[in-house]
Amino acid sequence: MSSSFQRRDVLRLAAAGAAAMLGGAAYGQSAWPAKPVTLIVPFPAGGGTDAFARPLAAQFSKIAGQSLVIDNRGGAGGTLGATIAARAQPDGYTLFMGAVHHAIAPSVYPKLDYDLEKDFVPLMLLASVPQVLVVNPRRVTATTLKDFVADAKKNPGKLNYASAGAGTSHHLAGELFKLQTNTFITHIPYRGAGPALQDLIAGNVDCMFDGLGSSAQHIKAGRIKALMMAGGKRNPAFPDVPSASEVGLPDYTVTTWYGLWAPKGTPADVQAKVVEDMRKALATEELKTIWATNGAEIPNLVGKAYGSFVSSEIKRWAGVVKASGAKIE
Repeated sequence: MSSSFQRRDVLRLAAAGAAAMLGGAAYGQSAWPAKPVTLIVPFPAGGGTDAFARPLAAQFSKIAGQSLVIDNRGGAGGTLGATIAARAQPDGYTLFMGAVHHAIAPSVYPKLDYDLEKDFVPLMLLASVPQVLVVNPRRVTATTLKDFVADAKKNPGKLNYASAGAGTSHHLAGELFKLQTNTFITHIPYRGAGPALQDLIAGNVDCMFDGLGSSAQHIKAGRIKALMMAGGKRNPAFPDVPSASEVGLPDYTVTTWYGLWAPKGTPADVQAKVVEDMRKALATEELKTIWATNGAEIPNLVGKAYGSFVSSEIKRWAGVVKASGAKIE
């Protein structure tokens, strides 16, 4: 009797142990996400990061079966939201969508409360768009870059440009433009590209060196006018806008990119699942269309390759910051 009981006990415990092991594996590998996931976007709604984050969240939610909730945390050129994300619980339920601005920040901010390369795990690059010089046609009479530069040289400091904040790509793109054209245009920083773009459209500022993702719809609607696309070629979504190389600025190359990170310590299997589901979302026809409409490319950089890219961008922008003399205002 005792022997029989012991055998039954052993079999029952073994079965329970196997079930627990299988359940643990399932939880670690396939149960995520078991609840809504927060995506911290470090800028106010209406900017370039938001233009890609919201449609991405919608598709991701369909694929993952749980909501991806956008949490806009603007301020300090995107560094406030990054600080909040870096301190989040690394359980896979907080993700961070940063941008090229975060590769620039270490060179322009004397002290940050986070380290982009040490406090985060690089997951993947999501989108890449060229910078575009856009003007409010009611405030700026120039219709070509040549006339715009001539006006800026004739009236130093008269023209101004809005940016998403000190230390962002908008800011550095403006400073690089001034350096290469030998002009002076007054910088007006905002708390994100959304508010800056709204003021440009409203006619409160003259121009903006914006990421094409947030300006695209307003250029097409005629609210603002594009004078130049950064880089050496025209963008397929805006074939009538000349490239920087065409208008005499062959070295003016500024690209805005958007990427995904998780707080350091996020489990590897969860990281892999995030990347898998994000790739599925980016492969949908809906997102392919939105990316193309915004003049964006879908890069194929994940994990360590993405991390190496970010490291190279931090070094590259440090050189631009030094050459331009850009600083926090």
